[in-house]
Amino acid sequence: MSLSESRFHDLVDAAQQAVEDIFDDSDLDIDLENSGGVLTVRFDNGSQLIFSRQAPIRQLWLAARSGGFHFDYDEASGRWICDTSDELLGEMLVRLTFEQSGEELEFDEL
Repeated sequence: MSLSESRFHDLVDAAQQAVEDIFDDSDLDIDLENSGGVLTVRFDNGSQLIFSRQAPIRQLWLAARSGGFHFDYDEASGRWICDTSDELLGEMLVRLTFEQSGEELEFDEL
């Protein structure tokens, strides 16, 4: 069953808010910008994580230094799952944040 557009936007909003909260609560020197539904995380070394929504195909996209990743929402687990690696969004964020900042953060709720 496909997500409704409003539910999709609610889920992306919740995921982006969780990401913002985790970064806000960390000691990392970062800049967060949420504009037009796109969340950009800028690390002090100039690298970025960019979260964008693709409503027509109901995916959350993540651009990182190491590439671009597309996530589908899995209703059964309540998690965003990468459509190529089956990696959870939270697991990938732990890895990407470490790769781009050298810091380890926990993204357990994602």
